[in-house]
Amino acid sequence: MFRIGDKIVYPMHGAGVIEAIEEREVLGEKQQYYVMKMPVGNMQVMIPLQKVSNLGIREVIDLEALETVLTILSEEETDLSISWNRRFRKNMDKMKTGDIYEVARVVRDLMRREREKGLSTGERKMLDNARQILISELVLVKEIDQEQATHLLDEVVNS
Repeated sequence: MFRIGDKIVYPMHGAGVIEAIEEREVLGEKQQYYVMKMPVGNMQVMIPLQKVSNLGIREVIDLEALETVLTILSEEETDLSISWNRRFRKNMDKMKTGDIYEVARVVRDLMRREREKGLSTGERKMLDNARQILISELVLVKEIDQEQATHLLDEVVNS
């Protein structure tokens, strides 16, 4: 159970802060929802409390885990030789876990591949989504703005 003010990550959507816990009626059924404000895109997401455990929602990482993420981003890319469709499926599976380390690997590999060979439309969309997820968590962990988080990400991957 999370509380108002907690910083959480909603896999495939990104990180945000719980602003409220509200009861809403949807399709004739009353449910409680976390109202999460996301720093990137200035969106608000409502998450049903009863489904939180199934959705893989977790707290944002700490500064120590962030160091591991930055190390992953600076490492060599993996799986250079697999076909784009296998790579796409593998990356999608990584993204669905909500694991920040897996998302970092997807961002690193796709950013480098884009620079060297270009990406398919599907992989380009995946990269954009993965970057937004990673940036949203960087914003909350380091308490910086979106532009600074984007610069940090680009700098580490391209070094």
